[in-house]
Amino acid sequence: MADKLKTKYAVDTSLFDALVEQASGAGNELAVAEPRALKQRLLTPDDADMLFLTDTLARRLTEGHGEVVFEAGVDNGTSMDLSDDDIKTVTATLTAAADRPLVNAFVQLLYDSGADDTQPEGKKHARAIVEKTKPVSNGAARIVSYLVRRRPQRIEDMLEVRVAVVGNVDAGKSTMLGVLTQGALDDGRGLARLALFKHKHEVDTGRTSSVGMEILGFNKVDGAAVRHTDIHRKVGWDAVCQRSSKIVTFLDLAGHEKYLKTTVYGMAGSAPDYVMLMVAANAGVVGMAKEHLGLALALGIPVFVVVTKIDMCPPHVLDATLKQLSRILRSSGCRKLPVAVSDRKSVVMAASRFVGQRVCPVFQVSNVTGEGVGLLQTFLNILPLASCSAASLMPKSPTPASPIAGEDEAPLRYDINEIFAVPYVGTVVSGHLSSGSVRVGDMVWLGPDYNGNFVATQVRGIHRKRAEVECGYQGQSVSLALRKISRSQVRKGMVLLRKDDHEVPPTATCTFEAEVVVLYHSTTITSR
Repeated sequence: MADKLKTKYAVDTSLFDALVEQASGAGNELAVAEPRALKQRLLTPDDADMLFLTDTLARRLTEGHGEVVFEAGVDNGTSMDLSDDDIKTVTATLTAAADRPLVNAFVQLLYDSGADDTQPEGKKHARAIVEKTKPVSNGAARIVSYLVRRRPQRIEDMLEVRVAVVGNVDAGKSTMLGVLTQGALDDGRGLARLALFKHKHEVDTGRTSSVGMEILGFNKVDGAAVRHTDIHRKVGWDAVCQRSSKIVTFLDLAGHEKYLKTTVYGMAGSAPDYVMLMVAANAGVVGMAKEHLGLALALGIPVFVVVTKIDMCPPHVLDATLKQLSRILRSSGCRKLPVAVSDRKSVVMAASRFVGQRVCPVFQVSNVTGEGVGLLQTFLNILPLASCSAASLMPKSPTPASPIAGEDEAPLRYDINEIFAVPYVGTVVSGHLSSGSVRVGDMVWLGPDYNGNFVATQVRGIHRKRAEVECGYQGQSVSLALRKISRSQVRKGMVLLRKDDHEVPPTATCTFEAEVVVLYHSTTITSR
């Protein structure tokens, strides 16, 4: 019986060996085949290529905290020889990969080396005293740069970059912000800055005496600017946030010498990611501009420079200003490498090298003619988040009902910068989340008061950029409504700590260690 079964289920070994040999030959042919080049994946993608591009974009977006600059044109040092039709195909392929649920992002074309973008926007007769960006030596390769950014599902997940605007008095700080945030050019007499002033004496004198705040958004479709004021109607900050994937918050600081304390408080207390130093082309780096630059360097905040009023400045005066600026930035105290930004290519290169290197981008703009304003706006759009941002700490798919607090989350620390008494709401504090996260209903400690004591309270509401949200994350600026706290109980400089992190009220201390940096003194200061 066993012999019959062996005969019935016996295998013809010769036929089997032949099949194995044939399959082995095909397998060897597939094994030695190299993976498809990036050009083939972008121009003639199949399902495997789309999966590869989707995974690549998702990984790079995670590494870039929600946005990344993608370049095409050179693959392993070899030019792709992209034509105009190829550029359209590459754009469509990247858009299709970005639209997949795993990525959920949009694609914006930033720079095409084949397009006519060689003429600078600024004054054509102005000599470039600062360093020019050098093209990559890759032959006649056509380079294309794209901005890929995730679409936030909620306002809590929106990217935010805070920029402190400093400079000497009459450098055009408020006017520059008015042109950027209002979308209309100045008339040469300060019309664009009127909407930014808070007090009547600021309107009368034209000088900022308080810490002002303005926002500029970039939408979720193609990265175009979103402003709360346009030629048709005015919209609130909450509407700007609903339509934006990224927000740039400007801190308009005072430039006059007698308001230096206010400027120092704004730079140190508001935790800006970057500093935009304004320099008037017809005046140079004078007065408080040097103090503000030294303050930014002492705080370790990256700085970029905007030279304004180039429309009314003679060429030789502009050259002298640029020489002075280059000499100061290259000095032993600054050790910066000034880079002139004159076209879209230099914008992309300056933004990508700004944070990690000693590069200091220098823009030349005119608020009256609009020269250079578009380049500055593009730079702000692709400006990466600072390393201290908490975008990496946010949950990938957060929901208001699911708490994110865990063992690996940092304790809550919220620094209070402003206090308001809102009718029918109560006491509202505005500040910055230095660490941890806060949610509606959290029990927190408020303090220390003048006696060093902390008092317990509850967060009854959270607003971000005047839009109601359910939670706030590390690195964000939010406003909190506190329960059963009077206005007189709160002062600037207080902090909020989560009550769950401290079972007993925290203890205030009166001693600390500090590093003192002397920016300027009339006499010689030596160590004892």
